[in-house]
This record gives sequence, C-alpha cells and structure tokens, in this order.
Amino acid sequence: MKLKAGIYWGAGCGGCDVAVLDVHEKILVVAEKMDLLFWPIALDFKYKDVEAMDDGYLDIAMFNGGIRNSENEEIAKLLRKKSKTMVALGSCAHIGGLISMANFHTKETIMSRVYLESESTDNPDSVLPLEKWNGGKEELELPRFHQMVKTLDQVVDVDYYIPGCPPVPDQIVSALSQVWEGTLPEKGSVIGAGTRTLCDECPRIKEEKTITSFKRTVEIIPDSEKCLLEQGLLCLGPVTREGCGARCINSNVPCRGCYGPLEGVHDQGAKMLSALASVLEPKEEKEIDELIGQIADPLRTFYRFSAAASILRRKKV
Repeated sequence: MKLKAGIYWGAGCGGCDVAVLDVHEKILVVAEKMDLLFWPIALDFKYKDVEAMDDGYLDIAMFNGGIRNSENEEIAKLLRKKSKTMVALGSCAHIGGLISMANFHTKETIMSRVYLESESTDNPDSVLPLEKWNGGKEELELPRFHQMVKTLDQVVDVDYYIPGCPPVPDQIVSALSQVWEGTLPEKGSVIGAGTRTLCDECPRIKEEKTITSFKRTVEIIPDSEKCLLEQGLLCLGPVTREGCGARCINSNVPCRGCYGPLEGVHDQGAKMLSALASVLEPKEEKEIDELIGQIADPLRTFYRFSAAASILRRKKV
C-alpha cells in the first residue's frame, strides 16, 4: 500500500515546496510510493481534513518553515499528532533559517518597521494589525505574532531533519526513498545529506594559508580554483554539513551555512569563530581586533541560518 504523506509550509519563503516540485520526473516515483493527503500550496486540502484524520494516520509529515506565529505552532502540533513520522524540511524548520534573524529585534520594533517606518509604507494613521477585529457581524482573528522565531523541534518532537535553503531536490528524493524502503536511521538523524563538512567535498585548492584580511563578495572577483576562505572571503564550509553538491562554491560564492552544523556541534556560529581563530595571521590582541573589525556584520555572517538553534537564540528583552 502507498504511504500517506503531508507537507506544510510554515514561516518561510516557500522555496522548500518549490524544491519538492523541482524533483521533476522523479515526482512520478514519489507519487507511485506516496499519496499526498495534505499540501496546501499545491493541493486543495483544508485544516479540517487533517483534523478529521485519526491520530497517526499519516505515515510522514514534512514541515518546512519556522514557527513565527500561533498558526504555525497550531498546525505543527496538529501534524505531529496525526503523523507517525515528523520531518523538519529545510533550514528554517531545522535550525531557524534566515527568518530567525528577526530574533535580534523585538516584536514591537518589527511591527513598527514594517507598518510605520519602511520607505514604501503609506500609513498616515499609523494603523497596526489587530489580532482580533469585530465588524459588527462576525469576529475576525489573525494568527498571533510571537516574540521570537522557533525551530520545529522547539515546538514539537521531530524524528528527522532534511537540511538546506532549500534542500537539493535529489536529496529530498533520497530522504523519501529511505522512508518507503524502510531504511531510516535512528531517530533524530539528518537524512539525505552527508556526515562530513562541506570542505571535504569542495573541489577548490587549499594551500593552508593564514588569513591577513577579510573581504566582501562585492569587493573582489574570487579566483575560481582557490579556497575562498584563504582569499579572505568568509566561507562557512569548515563548519557546514556536506550534501548540497557545493553549489554556491561552484558558482564562486562562499558557503553561508544553510546545511547546518555537523553532529555534536551545538552552535554553528561559535564553531566558525573557533575555526577562524586558528587561521588568522595576527597573533597580538590589537592586530586581531583590527582584523576582526573588517567583518562587516558578524552576527548575520556567522548566524545567518542558525540563530534560532544557537546559544544566542534571541535578543534579550
């Protein structure tokens, strides 16, 4: 019998859903093995359809996007209840993703920026969204905007993780094949990706050079054959899991860390800081401070994808 599956898009850009579609003709293999019984972005299913299912009815639920509001949290808990296996699909569900950069701002400052201060905003009456509104006939309710973005496993129990922003389509098929073939590893594993660092699959030449300066990608045209980090470009390959096929690096762009840390690493950003410290040429404190000062935005460089899963987690309020 076919496996019963569901896919849901939480707080994110939708790229993970597109990645599922980007498996192209392999979608026929997926369709042969699985019945998609819930996928709001592509199929006409409603929340009430999931609510009517028996607990554990779905064999697998893949949740992409972070938990930003009460609706995301409610559906995550619903799908967890209705599925045997819960998978965090993509960086946002896995480690927070780009959206978790918002954790370094408060809910109030975000609302003010979006609805009152942005350059494109025309809001002379300074109207902000209301969670509840009663127009006299019926009450309307918006999802509650949480103070911080959470990873999926900070809200519900997660069985497996498929990393990436978005995951490489072939990786998604590889992970799903482990489901229908019954070859899944132990609970809590990252599936469809490797166990080494991206540096281990990177084809670039490494000369074991120390770093004398940092540069931004807009400032130089990198040598396409040499290690980007040794050229002074902040590449997170040393602390990022392999499995993406080094697509950014092959496009002459440094890795930004979307595949997340390796097993046993609890803070990807801190791990990168540690790796950098070992290859800086200056050894005196003053010179090191001057070199580190060349990094334009350390927070968004080292925690671009992993803020919600990091030790930092959020801005103190």
